[in-house]
Amino acid sequence: MRFIHTSDWHIGHRLYGQKRYQEFKQFLDWLITYCTEHPVDALLVSGDIFDSTTPGNRALALYYRFLHRIAHTSCRNVIIIAGNHDSPTLLDAPRELLSQINVHVIASPRYQPEEQVFFLQGADETDAMIVCAVPFLRDRDIRSAVAAEDMDTKSKKLQEEIRSHYQKICAAAENIRNQHGFPLPIVAMGHLFTAGGQTVDGDGVRELYIGGLAHLHSSGFPECIDYLALGHLHIAQRVGGKEQYRYCGSPLAMGFNEAEQKKYILDVSLSPTELQVTPVQVPCFQDLVRLQGDLASLTDSIKQLAEQESAAWLELCYSGSSDPGRLRQQLQDAVENTSLHILRIRTNHSAAVHLQQKKPTESLDDLSVEDVFERCLASTNYTPEQCTDLRLTFQKVVASLDQEDIDHG
Repeated sequence: MRFIHTSDWHIGHRLYGQKRYQEFKQFLDWLITYCTEHPVDALLVSGDIFDSTTPGNRALALYYRFLHRIAHTSCRNVIIIAGNHDSPTLLDAPRELLSQINVHVIASPRYQPEEQVFFLQGADETDAMIVCAVPFLRDRDIRSAVAAEDMDTKSKKLQEEIRSHYQKICAAAENIRNQHGFPLPIVAMGHLFTAGGQTVDGDGVRELYIGGLAHLHSSGFPECIDYLALGHLHIAQRVGGKEQYRYCGSPLAMGFNEAEQKKYILDVSLSPTELQVTPVQVPCFQDLVRLQGDLASLTDSIKQLAEQESAAWLELCYSGSSDPGRLRQQLQDAVENTSLHILRIRTNHSAAVHLQQKKPTESLDDLSVEDVFERCLASTNYTPEQCTDLRLTFQKVVASLDQEDIDHG
């Protein structure tokens, strides 16, 4: 069997307010072309289809159009699991309808183990494999909270429950394999953070459990798994050094810290006796460039990019001492009449200081957009009247962005 392993599309993601629908469309078009030119039997998408639990109309349209198109290629089956960014309810709603075109969605672990296991056949009916589709396992889905439970106990229980869930699903897969009387390969899908996984600062990868709880070790997965198709981490990597345990990574850079990374889908050929994993590099559909230096250095670098007719999005890290208000206008003047676009200007005065945790268990996910804005506003010296004006402007901007998603659905 030959299949594609991909994950972490994050459709609808915005980079410092800049919408990226064109990039998502280009990636999905490219993936359709790849599956057409390189016939595969299945497509496995290991979670975080969307960037938000409430994706806009444009994000949903891209998703459903892709599924309609992939059904008309040689790809006979698509299996999708929910990630921590996804809404289980939203993904699950069209489940029965999508199954009619061999698109199978598992959004939550509420189904019986055998309902999360799929027997897939290739174009040659002698080729087959079994797929265990395990979505992101939320704490409330797999265990009951206990009063006065300390963090160490909670961590051990979470890890045990995750291991137990995989064992149940894989046991159901082994039953199917035994019924066929043939050593069919077993593929398991998952969306979680494994111990030792590589991330980069600012990549948007959320800690799935407070304090790094339940980072499952590679030894925690059942031995019957011939290939483990994981999602959540944005860097393509092996798990525990094992060739058959893989994160494919995100297909698009989710931030400037990922700009230098090569992005991949994994083209996997699997038989009972052989595994071949071929990383296929995803084209870069939008250049992201980080520049650093004083004003003269930044403007010189911008000039060089403009001469190269670059249309990059820029993050400018300023190391001088100019007034921030005047600096912004000078840098905007530097990109005027070019195809370059400044998304962020960072100065020595960073609002990150004001976003530090106010309590040990607090994470950025606990803060609303408004909370972040207020903490940043508190770091300034604006007058109360100016703060009021800024709040009103901020509210209008947020409302207009949300409305654009609806209007352009």
